[in-house]
Amino acid sequence: MKRTMLVLVAVALAAVAAAPTASAQFTPRQGKPTVVKLLSFNDFHGHLEANTPGRINDPVTGVSVPAGGAEYFATHMKALGSEEKDTFVVAAGDMIGATPLLSGLFHDEPTIEFLNLIGTDSVGVGNHEFDEGKNELLRMQFGNQLGGDGCHPVDGCQDGTPFFGSMFGYLAANVVLEGTKNPLLPSYEIFETSAGKIAFIGETLENTPLIVTPSGVAGLDFLDEADTANALIPELRAQRVKTIVLLLHQGGFQNAPYSRGFQDVNACENFRGPELVDVVNRLDPEIDAVVSGHTHAAYVCRINGRLVTGASSFGRLITSVELSINARSGDVVSTSAKNNVVTQTVAKDPAASQLLAHYKGFADPIASRVVGSITGSLLAGRDGGDNAAGESTMGDVIADAQLEATKPADFGGAVVAFMNPGGIRGSLIYTRTDGQPQPVTYGELFTVQPFSNTLVVKTCTGAQIEALLEQQFVVNRILQVSNSFRYSYSASAPVGNKVDPASIKIDGATVVPTSAYRVTMNSFLADGGDGFTVFTQCTNQLGGEVDLDALVRYFEKHSPIAPPPLVRITRLP
Repeated sequence: MKRTMLVLVAVALAAVAAAPTASAQFTPRQGKPTVVKLLSFNDFHGHLEANTPGRINDPVTGVSVPAGGAEYFATHMKALGSEEKDTFVVAAGDMIGATPLLSGLFHDEPTIEFLNLIGTDSVGVGNHEFDEGKNELLRMQFGNQLGGDGCHPVDGCQDGTPFFGSMFGYLAANVVLEGTKNPLLPSYEIFETSAGKIAFIGETLENTPLIVTPSGVAGLDFLDEADTANALIPELRAQRVKTIVLLLHQGGFQNAPYSRGFQDVNACENFRGPELVDVVNRLDPEIDAVVSGHTHAAYVCRINGRLVTGASSFGRLITSVELSINARSGDVVSTSAKNNVVTQTVAKDPAASQLLAHYKGFADPIASRVVGSITGSLLAGRDGGDNAAGESTMGDVIADAQLEATKPADFGGAVVAFMNPGGIRGSLIYTRTDGQPQPVTYGELFTVQPFSNTLVVKTCTGAQIEALLEQQFVVNRILQVSNSFRYSYSASAPVGNKVDPASIKIDGATVVPTSAYRVTMNSFLADGGDGFTVFTQCTNQLGGEVDLDALVRYFEKHSPIAPPPLVRITRLP
């Protein structure tokens, strides 16, 4: 290794009550600099293959170019100096979870092994690191150090080799065991540089429990990001650390002027992200820079004078951050950053190619199986596929598949299905020019629905369904609905009174508040995920099959599938 980790500290958050410096202005410190470089990224989500969705705007031309892929990512990392002295590879969460089949089929072991391969030093946890619960996250960190061969307790090591866990440190300063101050994982790591010690603090967003299935965060508390980071400063000072970087899984967006026609990945135009801005503004001035994530957006910002970066997602960008440090005092003099596109025009890294080939040998026969076809693109909301009402063609098809799977009496007797938009991780893009049906593979459907949630049917009253629809505007997420369902809402009406009760119809009949209806949802929503607590009030639960299996069978039965008209939800002024 090009450097030696000085300290790996699991910190009990004993001083969370320390006063935050909400109004402090960050002022770069002066001195003769020595440059320490960070190569950072975020929201990788196991996108190991270059053919998974990945394009990015070139920062010079604005032209959208293919980007990403582990083999190219590793090459770019080396070209940017990842193996050089005083260079650290760090990330701000969601390395795993919601991953394509090549990683997800093996419970994300391939992604951890790839991060080891490129010399990753520290990773702050993100919300998706908790998708399979705290024990699985600990397995990702420690592998066979927890006992046995480190393999997943259900599926084992499907590639036939032991799993050793991560060589980098997963950091989770604001995640503690429920009712205690005991951290689940280390709060920070300290490394030695030519200019003294540097510390990386890792945190996820405080609202992680609102966007992860409740079973995934069971037994854990998530603390305020700024208060927690600030409370660590005295401890770091006592260890003579003066350079501090926060790896924070919380982010924002920039909004480029339409006149230019594209968004510069190295700009910070019309930045919006109140949660991130609030955290950064309350950080102690001793924290010199923030590597952020979560929103899958690209930016290089100054917030209250402090450098804040975001590197989009899926390994399409690598941010090179330069910290100019006074070698004598250890104080940071200045900071700068640039987002570098992971182009696919460079040579592939041989070690990364070997890793992918190993796992593809097992995954490709499964991934390449054709399960159906489409006659047009089925777009998810995250890909710009939703209309003004919040409905998308991909969401419609998934909801229809889930209703069909649970409609028979012995499978639930459902009359309507709801799907959370955040669980739709991709689109099916129609690329043919001859108008003929385009094949859809199992791997493509896995990319769309990678969570393996189970289907659940519950009995909800008409009043609860109305309350559920109103709750959408509290949590700011529009549920996707099956073709059996119709309703309208007013965009200008106050929250709590947006939906017209008379417009709520199932199979053409107006929903009666006192009547009971069998409703399908996935297990994430059934537990109140995404803040939809109304689902937890419904009764007579019946479990079902995995959501992906229902979608595959729907494609097998109904292909070729055409994009449905977006007429289920009506948005009124």
